[in-house]
Amino acid sequence: MAIIDSILDSKKTAFSFEILPPLKGNGIEKVFQSIDPLLEFNPKYINITTHHSEFVYQTRANGNIEKYNIRKRPGTVAIAAAIQNKYGIPAVPHMICLGFSKAETEYALIDLQFLGITDVFVLRGDKGKLEPNFIPEGQYHRYATELQEQIRLFNEGFFIDGTPMQEKPTPFTYGVAGYPEKHEESPNEESDLFYLKKKVEAGASYIVTQMFFDNQKYFRFVERCRAEGITVPIIPGIKPIQKASQLSILPKTFRSDIPEVLAKEIRNCKNDTEVKDLGIEWCINQCKELIKFGVPSIHFYTVNATESVCRIAKEIY
Repeated sequence: MAIIDSILDSKKTAFSFEILPPLKGNGIEKVFQSIDPLLEFNPKYINITTHHSEFVYQTRANGNIEKYNIRKRPGTVAIAAAIQNKYGIPAVPHMICLGFSKAETEYALIDLQFLGITDVFVLRGDKGKLEPNFIPEGQYHRYATELQEQIRLFNEGFFIDGTPMQEKPTPFTYGVAGYPEKHEESPNEESDLFYLKKKVEAGASYIVTQMFFDNQKYFRFVERCRAEGITVPIIPGIKPIQKASQLSILPKTFRSDIPEVLAKEIRNCKNDTEVKDLGIEWCINQCKELIKFGVPSIHFYTVNATESVCRIAKEIY
């Protein structure tokens, strides 16, 4: 069963969360330790992020600076397989355009088929970690819709060069990202919705939003999507604030506004322990309102926030 069907069949608001693969050289145990406390809330799936190569600069002994291209967090497919094998919970790896060639994507799809993983999450990827003038072309997809086209061909039994497969694969189903506060590179909200609708028309079965801290922005986003004829489920993405420093980091990194009433309360906190408690309380209220609104599922961004998500989930599930 596709994870979206599992969510829609759920008798109550479904629960899911996202994790990062460990940094290169680290083991998987910390990944399992972050998952274990959340199992009691019956997650419908677990997202695993994908990270492309990025350039780093190191000073050599002779003083020269040398540029290296490395992947700091490899192993998304392997981590997804390990999670699904260990817990029996559907794993949903991210598939991204930037930093991965069409051939690399094809091999990843083949590996996922062999592993019995047929749900993915399709994204363009973060251009900011590549060279500023990086322009995908030739063997690279530039947009998520192009990656969707490759998945469509694969589902129909064709490789990227048009060669037919000897056996038709189990079709992949997938979700895409939505931005209640507009994608940072979109010129306006209307353009943002135009391309989101294109992604849904190309085959996306659900949308997961970027994190937000003001439910009214989510409600308005859903209303505008429906008015544009976007009918697939729109799953809210939620992240509890952990530290006072996130007051500036989160808006800068994810382009998510923090309401002034919350920002003021964070500024009044004496330490990060108080900020963490405040972030939990804020998210509990967010989630209760979202459940009352009738959302099919809530997706948690748990990076460095497993304990907070656990405390929130105990209050709402």
